[in-house]
Amino acid sequence: MRLAQDGDRFAYRKLLSEIASLLRQSLARRHPFLPEADIEDLVQDILLSVHAVRATYDCRLPFLPWLMAIAHNRAADAARRYGRRAKEIAVEDYPETLGDEQANRVAEGYGDPEALHKAVDALPKGQRTAIELMKLEEMSLKEAAAVSGMSIGALKVATHRATRALRLALKTRNGSGH
Repeated sequence: MRLAQDGDRFAYRKLLSEIASLLRQSLARRHPFLPEADIEDLVQDILLSVHAVRATYDCRLPFLPWLMAIAHNRAADAARRYGRRAKEIAVEDYPETLGDEQANRVAEGYGDPEALHKAVDALPKGQRTAIELMKLEEMSLKEAAAVSGMSIGALKVATHRATRALRLALKTRNGSGH
């Protein structure tokens, strides 16, 4: 991982390959009821998380506990998603909530991803890390704290401040309150 962090592409490719193999074995052993396709999806999700937060790994600390913390949290996230999907009921037409058409409009998402990306990049490092881990990577506070080295309290504060700064930056850029 140290070589990969230093920009050695060969070392990074080898690391990801070895991690993938290790994760497949570990997940199959811990979750024997999971189909192979679900295990592979989970391995890919973990690899994406590792890729996204690789710069936060401290080479002075053991690598395997860092990796397994990410794997554990991604597996828990997958279990929660599965649990939510199992409770969903398929319907063809969604009923109106109110007779007023304005009340039934679907909220539009933020329309300029490039502006959002620039606004995130402009945040101070701690706030940017908190937003990337907590909101973009959807990590739990505990996982983000382990990966970033920040305390849970510091992550909460940084996320709050970053969210406020992003809203202000995007409101100013858009000229509206959205």
